[in-house]
Amino acid sequence: MSKIFETSIYPYTRHADQDSPTPARHKVAVIGAGPIGLAAAIDLAKQGIEVVVLDDNDKVSFGSRAICFAKRQLEILDRLGSADPFVEEGVEWDVGRVFFDEREVYDFNLLAEDGHRRPAFINLQQYYFEKYLVDRALELQAQGAPIEIRGKSKVEALAQHDDHVTLDIGTPDGRYQIEADWLIACDGAGSPTRRMLGLDFVGRVFEDNFLIADVVMDAPFPTERWFWFDPPFNRGQSALLHKQPDNVWRIDLQLGWDIDKDEEKKPENVIPRLKAMLGEDVKFELEWVSIYTFQCRRMEKFRHGRTIFAGDSAHQVSPFGARGANSGIQDTDNLVWKLKLVIDGLAPDTLLDSYDTERVLGAEENITNSTRSTDFITPKSSMSRLLRDAVLDLSESYEFARPLVNSGRLSVPAIYDGSPLNSADALSGPAISRPGSPCPDAPLPDGFLLDHLGDSFVLVTIDADAPESFEDDGIIVTRLALSVRDDRTLALKNRYLGDAPSGVYLIRPDQHVAARRETFDETHFRAALRRATGKE
Repeated sequence: MSKIFETSIYPYTRHADQDSPTPARHKVAVIGAGPIGLAAAIDLAKQGIEVVVLDDNDKVSFGSRAICFAKRQLEILDRLGSADPFVEEGVEWDVGRVFFDEREVYDFNLLAEDGHRRPAFINLQQYYFEKYLVDRALELQAQGAPIEIRGKSKVEALAQHDDHVTLDIGTPDGRYQIEADWLIACDGAGSPTRRMLGLDFVGRVFEDNFLIADVVMDAPFPTERWFWFDPPFNRGQSALLHKQPDNVWRIDLQLGWDIDKDEEKKPENVIPRLKAMLGEDVKFELEWVSIYTFQCRRMEKFRHGRTIFAGDSAHQVSPFGARGANSGIQDTDNLVWKLKLVIDGLAPDTLLDSYDTERVLGAEENITNSTRSTDFITPKSSMSRLLRDAVLDLSESYEFARPLVNSGRLSVPAIYDGSPLNSADALSGPAISRPGSPCPDAPLPDGFLLDHLGDSFVLVTIDADAPESFEDDGIIVTRLALSVRDDRTLALKNRYLGDAPSGVYLIRPDQHVAARRETFDETHFRAALRRATGKE
């Protein structure tokens, strides 16, 4: 067993807050030092917002848990200054294969075009993901950024007020209290914060269970995603195989609904299932075993006064499609820049309501896709199974049937169509870069486009004139001047101009497009900035 699970990486130490005669006040408190909480805290600290992270653990997660991280999330990590170790350690993959019974019916490639800095997906155990985020947080702390992580600090009670939240924290030295102007709850699917506020999920729990096994083995399988429907080693069910670092392989096996979970997790029952899949002669070692039930649910609202929910505490989806942690990272990406503007007095409090609007939309999209995946993977009637099997048979020979096969629609970034922060599209440009969409990356002479966008509003001009900057109500927008003449790959033209001769884009701090038009018009872009910051 890897020692990474057993090592305290943010150990408990007594803090001056515990000896304060009155509760210390903090700008932002984050509950949960998992991937989502750490990403939120790093983003805040990087932008100068004081933040304290509270967790009742002091170690990384046990077991692989979330393993599949998409290109958009790696781009967000680039903005946080920490993507390189993730990509260096992670297993890159672009190809997936779908099997039905004993035969392969088709394969697919997720990154069919060049001109992106990051791969389509990497596989990386969640404990590595958390470790590298903790490393980044401690690096920022050493540089003087206002961030701290308090281990063995369990939030046991909270109270909401008009202008702050009060938290009661249990520690090895006893209980103490702090206050925070804002609270971000990233404490997982079972969120104690949600329970303490008397809130709940709405949605579906599916009648099926899946066994997860992390298996250490030196196997000849390629670095690809393999998914089986009705395989001979798990008849009537499904299976998934993925490679992770350190020769660890993730295996998911569908078990059905009426099972004894404790019995199914015992090695004497898991090992025969794995041998049936891998072969009697393959030597392997079990590293971690768990069982999960499909759930597609969310809170009705993610913002409740001064408390804001992100990640699994706000929404749950089935793991096929890698939409859980990836969606949670998009939550914090959407939230933090808005919270910063509100804290700095540069935007109204109501800007945070757009976090609800945009991220509920993202959650609904994920839940819809996850529900469809679950219905396809686990048909609930003989007729639906017959239809599914017919689609799989057709997909072997007919390309039109392949989009109908649903082994988990893989995570894609949310596009905030219809967001109140968007301005009307004023450019006949590509749909991929319309208002509400995340900026597609493109190669530049000195690197990649997304590396030049940073954490603030940017005016990207492509073969168009504009001032080097403009300011509106305290918010400064700086210009990034580009030309398709410098792009031999034509990626910039194809992704941002199409047939238009020029383009001007207003980019939000989370690298989503707020507005675009063919040329710069100051009145238009000032209005777009005010709309994007909740002032219109």
